[in-house]
Amino acid sequence: MAEEDRSKDVLPTSEVYHPGIGSYQQVYRESLESPEDFWSKQAGILDWHKRWDKVLDDSNPPFYRWFVNGKLNASYNALDRHLLHGRRNKAAYIWIAENGDEKIVTYDGLYRRVNNFARALIDLGMKKGDRVIIYLPMILEAPVAMLAAARLGIVFSFVFAGFGAGALAERINDSGAKMVITADGAFRNGKVVELKKIVDEALESTSTVTTVVVVKRTGTDVQMDEERDIWWHDVMKDSSTYVEPEWMDSNDPLYILYTSGTTGKPKGAVHGNGGYSVWVANTLRWAFDPREDDRWWCAADIGWVTGHSYIVFAPLFLGLTSIMYEGSITYPAPDRLWEIIDRYRVNLLYTSPTAIRTLMRFGEKYPKMHDLSSLRVLGTVGEPINPAAWKWYYEHIGHSNCPIIDTYWQTETGGFMIAPPLALGLPPLKPGSATFPMPGVDPVILDEHGKELKAEEKGYIAYRRPWPGMFLTLNNDPERFKKVYFEKYPGKYFCGDYAIRDSDGYYWLLGRADEVLNVAGHRLGTIEVEDALISSKEVAESAVFGKPDPVKGEVIVAFVVLKEQYQDEPDIVAKLRKRIREDLGPIYVPEEIHIVKTLPKTRSGKIMRRVVKAVALNQLPGDISTLENSASVDEVKAAIEIFSKETRKK
Repeated sequence: MAEEDRSKDVLPTSEVYHPGIGSYQQVYRESLESPEDFWSKQAGILDWHKRWDKVLDDSNPPFYRWFVNGKLNASYNALDRHLLHGRRNKAAYIWIAENGDEKIVTYDGLYRRVNNFARALIDLGMKKGDRVIIYLPMILEAPVAMLAAARLGIVFSFVFAGFGAGALAERINDSGAKMVITADGAFRNGKVVELKKIVDEALESTSTVTTVVVVKRTGTDVQMDEERDIWWHDVMKDSSTYVEPEWMDSNDPLYILYTSGTTGKPKGAVHGNGGYSVWVANTLRWAFDPREDDRWWCAADIGWVTGHSYIVFAPLFLGLTSIMYEGSITYPAPDRLWEIIDRYRVNLLYTSPTAIRTLMRFGEKYPKMHDLSSLRVLGTVGEPINPAAWKWYYEHIGHSNCPIIDTYWQTETGGFMIAPPLALGLPPLKPGSATFPMPGVDPVILDEHGKELKAEEKGYIAYRRPWPGMFLTLNNDPERFKKVYFEKYPGKYFCGDYAIRDSDGYYWLLGRADEVLNVAGHRLGTIEVEDALISSKEVAESAVFGKPDPVKGEVIVAFVVLKEQYQDEPDIVAKLRKRIREDLGPIYVPEEIHIVKTLPKTRSGKIMRRVVKAVALNQLPGDISTLENSASVDEVKAAIEIFSKETRKK
């Protein structure tokens, strides 16, 4: 969202949703002034097997440890305790397939499935501390696999099912996984994505995996290695088995989730059992104020952190009923999302600005076809929401009756950091602002040198103190953990995002300050796309950046220099696109690939990506005094002009 697009319009919420910001201010003040007492009380949202000795150990920053020596189990808190407190027959998930089929799974049914698969994992030789990769689509087996792993203390890493073999292999190798849980395929827009085939290809570049468990979802023919591969339905036999939960230390790892960076390979963010669980349960409660009989729909993919935190763990910790949808929100028609809300009487909807902008393109006729009166609260996630999309969402979907909970957070933070606190007293809402920090979150806006900025001054957002949901470290790379997140501003967590705090204290997030792309709410590293291009035999150099897009937020644009012997290669752009799709997955495929003879570089040989981006977007490139060859700028301009002419012809 561009800085100039910020809206100062204030939309007061109705009294139903406006109990007064005073309650929030009191809770927030307590969280900062008496954090030990505050978090001791908030941790009671979970059942603990053993109470902690100390709320926070900050003796070895930045490796903060929460609820020291406390013991609990995430699977127990998501399932077992609800069977003891009247939710045995309550729906945990209402699952809807892309073709409209549905399954309703109660807390008891989910508990049985999880215990059953936990027993299968034990029988297959898995134990506490082992690593498992989950590479599944939006099917019920996904939360079952996550919760079964959590029950046994097996550290899982969920890989988004849109990633290709190269990205999958990299995550298997970094995590040292012994097992992959996947499906024969997935349905997307009426087509089948062959997941097992991708796994087979990825495993050619790995050495640690000994077992692959395969869910039969599409009925696609797959190759099954008799010594390695086994069907999910063959290991899920005993529906009455019980597996004792492994009582985990609060700071034992729960999962690893890989997030893109500006340089090098993806970073494996390690989240723990205790602090993370306390955080996601409380932040969902504070921000959305869910009720016992609500139907909650987090319309994200389970493979991203939004799905981990707010499709699986937080809703189940709170005993909610969640909608879980397998397919595309525009398939088979652009009213799919509204049709599901109408049919299942959804009360709380949490989706991305990209999805909202996509549906805006089809106009108001599709939401008008359905009864959306069940909606009470709307939410957004993944990127800053522009004011126009905010207002459309508020007026045409919420009929100006539903507050919009605009949440700002990251994979690394575990859960919401800045969001309107509905349960604590909702402030007047400003379209495009995430409003105020969650309790315990202490943000500050800084300049390049670490000086705190005044209201209305744009700078970097950072956090001055730890919070329970923060990740423990980066897998296999504690030094990178310290360097990336804590070196720029010693003693503070650096988010990598620009922000402004206005004169009323509202926070406005302005997007990434580094070279991380935000494509349809997915954080993708420019370096990953560049590496994939350069790994092609035809490519000598590449420069990748994000181009603003009214629907996706950003689309990927690549400039490529070919090796001399391949400069007349036919259909090279199509070949490169195909290679990236196969290696990294479709979301990494550039919208534009431009072939040039040279790229702007410094005299030391470093590609000046900011110059490439500025010239391509017809902006001022800034200081180019260190540019080695000014003709390279003309190359970029010429490539864009040719592309524009060809686009107009089409």
